Amino acid sequence: MSEGEIRFVQGNEACVRGALYAGVRFFAGYPITPSTEVAEHLAEQLPRVGGKFVQMEDEIASMCAVCGASLAGSKAMTATSGPGFSLKQEAIGYAVMAEIPCVVVNVQRGGPSTGLPTKVAQGDVNQARWGTHGDHAIIVLTASTIQDVFSITVEAFNLAETYRTPVILLFDEVVGHMREKLFIPPAGELPVVERLRTDVAAGVNYHPYLPREDGRLPMSDFGGVHRYNVTGLFHDIWGFPTENPEQVSKLAYHLVDKIENRAHLLARWKEFYLEDAEHIIISYGSSARSARHLVETRRAKGDRIGLLELQTLWPFPAQLVREKTAHARNIFVVEMNMGQVTTQVKQVVQKPDRVFLVNRMDGIMVTPTDIGKVMRVIEGRGF
Repeated sequence: MSEGEIRFVQGNEACVRGALYAGVRFFAGYPITPSTEVAEHLAEQLPRVGGKFVQMEDEIASMCAVCGASLAGSKAMTATSGPGFSLKQEAIGYAVMAEIPCVVVNVQRGGPSTGLPTKVAQGDVNQARWGTHGDHAIIVLTASTIQDVFSITVEAFNLAETYRTPVILLFDEVVGHMREKLFIPPAGELPVVERLRTDVAAGVNYHPYLPREDGRLPMSDFGGVHRYNVTGLFHDIWGFPTENPEQVSKLAYHLVDKIENRAHLLARWKEFYLEDAEHIIISYGSSARSARHLVETRRAKGDRIGLLELQTLWPFPAQLVREKTAHARNIFVVEMNMGQVTTQVKQVVQKPDRVFLVNRMDGIMVTPTDIGKVMRVIEGRGF
């Protein structure tokens, strides 16, 4: 991967290039459509940079291996699609509780169950947030272009290392398989957050779950100079299990607050023509491509329409959505599910009755024509 290189690649390969740029050195996974190319490219590329690729026996083992590799000091990731993502949930919860930085890529396809293995969908938004049990918080990012897939993958690793948490990259089949130009920036052009390692000397009492004043938790490579406990149980600052109500409550709030209280800082988005927009479309992933096409077409005809493309889905950027849509007459949420982001938008805007869903969930990408038809119906009603 040369500095300043320009390539013509799939979205899945752009994700791989972004991961390598961010410093990934371990991948464990199991092939599944439409994410398999992520594993294929990393199987080729990781050995060239001194990394390790392991095809595990299943998705559960893959996620567990990623947790172990990250604890041992490597930036680690896995990739899957809907059914495999379901199987990973218990170990994702373990990574949340044990505060293990890692990246999980889910290239969405139609579901439930095996659903539509080769067709596009965006039905895993709520699963990404609530798939693992218990009260917890999670960071979920997405993108609509090949260049953004690259940069948002780098960002995923940065956030994982900063907040010691699993970060989910929620792409979809169209983004994963389409091809566009990718410019690979020179090393150092995009910020890369390295693992924060403890400065506690060997032989000195090390507290693996004692935050610094800035909230970050320094890590020591498991199996290195410090001995410490790792568990999925509620634990104290040494990592040992506890049922003490005060410690349990403190840890539960820590796991949620370190992410939810920073929702405004974690918000990533793109906006188009919002300054004077009467009608605002909110979308993400490949759906946002169709939305942008419609916006560009109707702007050329004089319509005051704009687009807010979300790149952070969780924690949901409520403040951003509320501010950007404050003066909109109508809000149209374009997604390929039955309204998973639409529900969130309705909860945060001033006029939820002016929020309208534009969707498909039949394996066919939502088109500008689909969006235009719904908008014409709403406008025809005098909205």
